Amino acid sequence: MNILWLINIPLPEASQLMGENPSPFGGWLINASKDLANKKDVELSIAFPSNKANKFKELRGEKIKYYPFIPVKDRNKKIIEYNNSFDALLDRIKPDVVHIYGTEMAHTLSMVNTCKKLKIKTVISIQGLVSIIEKHMYSNLPIHAIYGKTFRNIIRKDNVRGLKRLFKNRGKNEIEALKKTNHIIGRTTWDKACSSQINPKAKYHFCNETLREKFYKHQWKIDYCEKHSIFLSQGQYSIKGLHYMIEAMPIILKKFPKAKVYISGKDITKSDSFKDKLLMTYYGKYIKKMIKRLDLERYIIFTGPLEEEKMCQRYLKSHVFVCPSSIENSPNSLGEAMILGVPSVASYVGGIPDMLKDKEEGFLYQHDAPYMLAHYVCEIFENEALAMKFSKNARDHALKTHDVDKNTRRLIEIYGEITGKRG
Repeated sequence: MNILWLINIPLPEASQLMGENPSPFGGWLINASKDLANKKDVELSIAFPSNKANKFKELRGEKIKYYPFIPVKDRNKKIIEYNNSFDALLDRIKPDVVHIYGTEMAHTLSMVNTCKKLKIKTVISIQGLVSIIEKHMYSNLPIHAIYGKTFRNIIRKDNVRGLKRLFKNRGKNEIEALKKTNHIIGRTTWDKACSSQINPKAKYHFCNETLREKFYKHQWKIDYCEKHSIFLSQGQYSIKGLHYMIEAMPIILKKFPKAKVYISGKDITKSDSFKDKLLMTYYGKYIKKMIKRLDLERYIIFTGPLEEEKMCQRYLKSHVFVCPSSIENSPNSLGEAMILGVPSVASYVGGIPDMLKDKEEGFLYQHDAPYMLAHYVCEIFENEALAMKFSKNARDHALKTHDVDKNTRRLIEIYGEITGKRG
């Protein structure tokens, strides 16, 4: 089978071929693409948006061919309706099926429209659904945190209110793309419910995701972690729920006065230089004031962006992983914590209940009840046997959910069902 993937960012091999530093995002696609490309009778090509598309027409990796394309903007209505660059790419590759990962970018609808006119089969993998996520963007924040703006927010229109508006607008293209495809790949009750409500006629194919390679090679040990440390994989914007974690901390500190929270990614509270102040969002400013008001400066640590190995080590050093989001489909961060065996506490939202069994593999709690988040974190801190039970059960579950061979076989089965090339 000849398969074309359409993804949102270049994979590391493609970045290196273009002379760029690899992105820390989308790492789960690396292992999945590598395993698929190694299968007999599968030819895999991958297209991605890049400002270097005029310089590099084709990039030849070890097993995969990469095709950068000029990014499609939301305002490019004619290109969204029919994309001549995609037409030329499809004519060159002649794929049996185009597999589109994610719905949030304009190039998804552009590819669906172009394939539809050329009678080429498409399948869309649900990552998140911006048309649904935007409904949860405010995350119980006060009015001033929703509408407040910094200089950066004014220029980029990306305060909390602005992001809700952006997601809502992008959701229009998302809904149209889902309505125009006949096949959807998902993995949770949430994405099945949402996508089937948008397009009840599309065939829904279940397929779990493969995680980053290094996370299969390590296992959490309670004796080697930093006791009473908490890890969040990100906290850049409101739906990731960092403000809930901060609100929970004073309760945790009453019982465990040396507890700390580590947050991967850029320090959104940093305002040391003039440049920092220019780049700060109002949500970051709100978090900074919240930390100061609750006297938590010593307990909240931003790690900066972490590449795969360092991210894995940060998980392993942590006593508890927390996912406090107001909405998620199936966060890979939780999958990574589970496959390592890091005891986890996660909000009962979206597809998370399909990933983790409450009180057997970790704790689930009402997302806007930080006092319950605090309670469950403390439960794990004070009960080593419980932490070990969660670690084992979650890891056993995740090793099945994220089994590389099983997920690749399932993906090939789905391609066979779509194209009729079974076996």
